Amino acid sequence: MAAGNSISGWSCLQVARWLQDEGFGEYVEVLCTQHRLDGPSLLALTEADLRGPPLGLTVLGDIKRLALAIRRLQRQNQSQLEELGLQPLNGLDFGLTPLGGEWGYESAERRYNGANHLCNMSMNGTELRQRHTDGSRHNSTLCYIHPNGCRPHLAGRLDPEVWKTVLSCVYVFFVFGFTSFVMVIVHERVPDMRTYPPLPDIFLDSVPRIPWAFAMAEACGVILCYMFLLILLLHKHRSILLRRLCSLMGTVFLLRCCTMFVTSLSVPGQHLKCASKTYDDAWGKIQRALAIWTGCGMTLTGVHTCGDYMFSGHTVVITTLNFFVTEYTPRSWNLIHTISWVLNLFGIFFILAAHEHYSIDVFIAFYITTRLFLYYHTLANTRAYQHSRRARIWFPMFSFFECNVNGPVPNQYHWPFSKPTFMKTMIGQ
Repeated sequence: MAAGNSISGWSCLQVARWLQDEGFGEYVEVLCTQHRLDGPSLLALTEADLRGPPLGLTVLGDIKRLALAIRRLQRQNQSQLEELGLQPLNGLDFGLTPLGGEWGYESAERRYNGANHLCNMSMNGTELRQRHTDGSRHNSTLCYIHPNGCRPHLAGRLDPEVWKTVLSCVYVFFVFGFTSFVMVIVHERVPDMRTYPPLPDIFLDSVPRIPWAFAMAEACGVILCYMFLLILLLHKHRSILLRRLCSLMGTVFLLRCCTMFVTSLSVPGQHLKCASKTYDDAWGKIQRALAIWTGCGMTLTGVHTCGDYMFSGHTVVITTLNFFVTEYTPRSWNLIHTISWVLNLFGIFFILAAHEHYSIDVFIAFYITTRLFLYYHTLANTRAYQHSRRARIWFPMFSFFECNVNGPVPNQYHWPFSKPTFMKTMIGQ
């Protein structure tokens, strides 16, 4: 143990010695050099602090062992905790809450479950005054519950909330169906190729058309889809991943419906036999939309569409899958990341080489998809913005889906299926 009788008077050097003695020397640089952790701040350190920013420790075993070492230190120095106005309570996790006018430690798990608490709604409907009984003392704590049903803010909590994931799947399927119907509408408004020839385009005018390129672009998308499905199957937080994919994909395609509908671009190449097509009744339009929907809008499934140029849906799907593959796999998986990016870039190239879209269609699709992905994950990983009023106003769907996902999603994998009974028996024997 580091020198010095009073931990509340420890310097950064003494904290570093304590870390070395406890076997956490590799974290001296982060805790002591970068963040100047001294005695009082060491006693106030929580497991949530270790997991979340700015520390952001990622090795679960080290986090748990270091948290246990700090708890032992707190129990051994209760008098100094009282002098600092801190009081340790038993629990699975620790979080700062005001106890009797001072800041103390309370079990975040208890605060979350509300087993020994009674919350009474305050005037504004978002702040709850929470009371609990601890022996003979009656202490007041505060918990914050948003009007949309979010639970009290707990750093590092990752609730799967399967019902929200199912709701996001319904959302994206509805958007895909609506997009298919809009594609039928815009096909009726395709400009006459004799009156409106293809627009000037630097790439299309410079690169000869490759007839088989569009099929190759779709093949790249199919490979990326299988890669993501494998990651989704093995990822520990698969429910959150699928929910985020559906919400992002649905939002981008909903925006694509608007851009397709408001402006009809001329057909990008003479090889495309596109003409305005009318249907006898609404049922004919619905049947055509169902054909596009069930065929996923892919030429590999026999679906051919016209007029849906601004912006490229194929680029959206390929880019979104690439970003999810690279985001939710460890940084050390360089080969997977390289393959994913190669498929993304080659897919975009093949779309243009097939002369199925203008360059601006692909560029706008790539830009919107990447920006929305980055904005979404920046908000999701930054708790200060995640639960802000501005996020709830401008991104209500994000606030709804992410309100109980506090902090970055770690890339943890496990086999999702349990072993058959006969295998367990054989192993036991």
